[in-house]
Amino acid sequence: MSVVADYLDDRVVVTLDRPDRRNAIGQETIDALHAVCEELEAHPRILIITGAGGVFASGADIAELRERRAADAQVGINAHAFIRIAALDLPVIAAVDGYALGGGAELAYAADIRLASTTAKFGNPETGLGIIAAAGASWRLPEIVGQARAAELLLTGRIIDADEALAIGLVSAVHEPDSLLAAAHAVADRIARNDRAATIAMKRALSAPRAQHPGLDLELQAALFESPEKERRMTEFLERRTR
Repeated sequence: MSVVADYLDDRVVVTLDRPDRRNAIGQETIDALHAVCEELEAHPRILIITGAGGVFASGADIAELRERRAADAQVGINAHAFIRIAALDLPVIAAVDGYALGGGAELAYAADIRLASTTAKFGNPETGLGIIAAAGASWRLPEIVGQARAAELLLTGRIIDADEALAIGLVSAVHEPDSLLAAAHAVADRIARNDRAATIAMKRALSAPRAQHPGLDLELQAALFESPEKERRMTEFLERRTR
């Protein structure tokens, strides 16, 4: 089994666990990620993605990639799985320990929030293997760190450490390896305390193209303004202020 999924009441923890391949992402991993997405599309929960054995994911499975041809590229095996993950209703948190390279880095880019351990290393060395990073790096990474920085990283294939990832905004925090997953759960706890409908709406607004704003924001806000939960939470807030 290449993926272990722990289904909790308000979140799912997915651990990439393929020690013989340093958690390389092959077809079995992709199939397992689709199965997780199917469950979360039916029953939305926060998703935490991490890797076992001190590695997030060393990349796509090169042995499988070597055998793929043009028709396989057009299918977008990894790309569509990562798009599905990014489109989940509730936030996705990547807890990156050790290497996140190639497809592993692109999986991390698909998350809403990325945390890194002190040993984390990110990079897209695909052009050195005669291919490109085609599972989201060319458009997600510029959105995260800016066009110029993304161009430098993707065109050189340079690998960066956790400190540089934090400095350029690729990750939001760096933790010791033994506290990384706890830190991811703490972020999930903070999200879970907020109103579920508002969180879903906020993620939808964040993911929308610029051309849809502000109309989409106003539409989402209008629905929330009629929510009993909005009334309850604001009443509680006002009552706390008057005590």
